[in-house]
Amino acid sequence: MKIVVIGGTGMIGTKLVAKLTEHGHEAVPAAPSTGVNTITGEGLADALKGVDVVVDVANSPSFEAGPVMEFFKTSTSNVLQAEDAAGVRHHVGISIVGTERMPENAYFAAKIAQEELIKASGLPYSLVHSTQFFEFVGPTADSGTGDDGKVHIAPVAWAPIAGEDVAKNLGKVAVGEPLNARIDIAGPDEYRMDEFFRKALAQRGDAREVVSDPHALYFGAELKERSLVPVGPATLGELHYDEWYAAQAGR
Repeated sequence: MKIVVIGGTGMIGTKLVAKLTEHGHEAVPAAPSTGVNTITGEGLADALKGVDVVVDVANSPSFEAGPVMEFFKTSTSNVLQAEDAAGVRHHVGISIVGTERMPENAYFAAKIAQEELIKASGLPYSLVHSTQFFEFVGPTADSGTGDDGKVHIAPVAWAPIAGEDVAKNLGKVAVGEPLNARIDIAGPDEYRMDEFFRKALAQRGDAREVVSDPHALYFGAELKERSLVPVGPATLGELHYDEWYAAQAGR
């Protein structure tokens, strides 16, 4: 099966290309560095010739409201049009658990808009909603750091997942039949978010104090108890945070 991974040179895309290749598929990374630009459309038509499946894991370079919305609308529209012209039979997109519960979050609003374009395209599709990645612990803590130098984190449910498990689940969906629906994936363990960050930062030797703050913003939006975890059935990853971190630290 020939599968093009849009954003295939990024963190998740690289892992996905490797996994698909290991399983005997022809996995092709598509990104500006490989001559494919989804914003201008450059290289898209050629990249999708003879392709069975497209997995789009491209991410916006900006999380600001205007630019992030423009990126996902433009990129996704261009990809879907090119897929339609090339006869691609399955589009797989990645999004975030909780997007529909926090539309005031600019990034989440842009992902919602992206999903609506996919659903309206008429192309067979599958959507994978993932919880936050282990790999983003540092940036998330930085985002929650206030002027006082302390990390303000809401005491809510939190179930992060390893990028490795995200790629594995995306691969399974990509080689299967289109769902024309979404699935949720999450890490194997559910924590209190503030407690998780207190332990995770200590493991990293990060001396910043973690403050439990019910009004702490998560990339610009306040959280409710289960804003960021699945509220229905979900596929759980296999890697636990402690073993993932130990493996990273040992490299």
